[in-house]
Amino acid sequence: MNQDRQPKLAELAKEVPAREAWRVFGIMSELVEATERLVGIHPAVSVFGSARVKPGTEYYELAEETARRLSAAGFAVVTGGGPGLMEAASKGAYGGGGLSVGLTIDLAGEQPAVRY
Repeated sequence: MNQDRQPKLAELAKEVPAREAWRVFGIMSELVEATERLVGIHPAVSVFGSARVKPGTEYYELAEETARRLSAAGFAVVTGGGPGLMEAASKGAYGGGGLSVGLTIDLAGEQPAVRY
């Protein structure tokens, strides 16, 4: 390691409070828990897309119909759980009688998860 960087790294390590280091373990535990919950969901497809696509538009309707067909064929549909194309896919999976999984995170100022 470069000798010039060692003092800077040591200073930085002193500046990071212990509680911040423990936050990393909290985040890791959430990832482990999520992975354990998802491991049994298969076969499944993931649908990504814009949260800004509005109901009634061509792409919203296409995402809803595609997810409905996938769901009816036995696939679980996994989305981000938000509005737009994610909502369309969740709604389609729900309409197809299959499993709809919305993976959301809690962020201040962000939209809530959709009902599907």
